[in-house]
Amino acid sequence: MELNDIKTVLVLGAGTMGQQVALIISLYGFDVCLYDIDKNILDKALIRIKRLAQELIQGKKCTNKQVQGALARLQFFTDPEQAALDADFLIESVPEDPSLKAKVFAQFNELCREHTIFTTNTSSLIPSMFAHATGRPDRFAALHFHDVRITNIVDVMPHPGTSKKTLDLIIGFARAIGQDPIVLKKENHGYVFNAMLMEWLKSALTLAANKVASIQDIDRAWIGVMNSPLGPFRVMDSIGLDTVWKITDYWAQKTNDSQAKKNALFLKSYVDEGKLGIKSGEGFYLYK
Repeated sequence: MELNDIKTVLVLGAGTMGQQVALIISLYGFDVCLYDIDKNILDKALIRIKRLAQELIQGKKCTNKQVQGALARLQFFTDPEQAALDADFLIESVPEDPSLKAKVFAQFNELCREHTIFTTNTSSLIPSMFAHATGRPDRFAALHFHDVRITNIVDVMPHPGTSKKTLDLIIGFARAIGQDPIVLKKENHGYVFNAMLMEWLKSALTLAANKVASIQDIDRAWIGVMNSPLGPFRVMDSIGLDTVWKITDYWAQKTNDSQAKKNALFLKSYVDEGKLGIKSGEGFYLYK
């Protein structure tokens, strides 16, 4: 398949990143199918996508006319067969659980056409962990997006079985949607930026979980010294505390690290109270 053959993109998962990915791709003229298992999730996703679109307009990243065109190209599905029907390119953006990702990929391998390229938007895992489940490992790699409101950097990470043609196609697709691809030469948990980011967030969580300083003072220390607009806890609120917890807990169990487990429990106390960050209106901070 060539780049010009990609007409319809299927995004699996209508969470924070799924919403951003779906909108940015539709803004560049592709038809987008956004799939999730729950209609309520999709209804909320549409509201947030419209809100995100207004932020992009205010930031002069697009026009109102472009947004209206993008929304017209965006469809929402809870039926997996209908969602997969015309997909030429698939981007998975479900929670950071390798078993869940493998299950989802296996399901859509049965539904998608043979030529469909599969990608994962995983933040911390590597594609070889579930490449076999895709049923098309040669047509599979990671394509990871960051917050589209502030950057157009994306990470492209092949696994050992990714074909060169697939890698070139994914790089070309990234550029076709206005993104600047960082291509990894080998698999690495957390890519480049996220690998550094996770160590930063881990340090902040360790300080808070061990009650060395308050959340606010840890943020103020970073902001004040580095002259940064955000501290680590505000960053975690923007990512989503449920996402940060899932990543932290996964690696805590994987490594059996006692401090990592303590950090995961610290995060879970917020998640259990429904404090997920900006998307829920409250996390480490209160948002209006």
